[in-house]
Amino acid sequence: MKKLMVIALLLWGIPALPQTTKTLENLDKNGVAIQGYDPVAFFTQNKPVKGNEQFQSAYKGATYYFASAADKAAFDGAPAKYEPQFGGFCAYGVSKGKLVPIDVEAFQIVNGRLLLQYDLDVKDKFNKDPAGNLQKADENWPALVEKKGR
Repeated sequence: MKKLMVIALLLWGIPALPQTTKTLENLDKNGVAIQGYDPVAFFTQNKPVKGNEQFQSAYKGATYYFASAADKAAFDGAPAKYEPQFGGFCAYGVSKGKLVPIDVEAFQIVNGRLLLQYDLDVKDKFNKDPAGNLQKADENWPALVEKKGR
């Protein structure tokens, strides 16, 4: 009983270790997301628009470029609304448990979420069952972050 009490007191006296949350982002060598494209433009202009490093914001360890100060302000006000899903990796790849690069031309907005795909053929495959593939991607993403994130 004494040993148990000593162990309990020791554990109680040790401060909790900080929890670190892993992240996994598809970034270039400079830490820029979406190959420098403006994440807000996918929603507002329905096309990829190259951002300008003059308008940039940091979010979850990634740097985002924007085509205008207005797009930067929109992102800064609600970054989770505009960030690409699955760290900017191919959504179909994530649905298959893999990290795959993307082509910004193969983007889509599904249920208000920016999804990027490897290419237009893969986008077509994803869209054969968008709800099912998105559900699989959502289920696979935490394990990929845990395994490959930092």
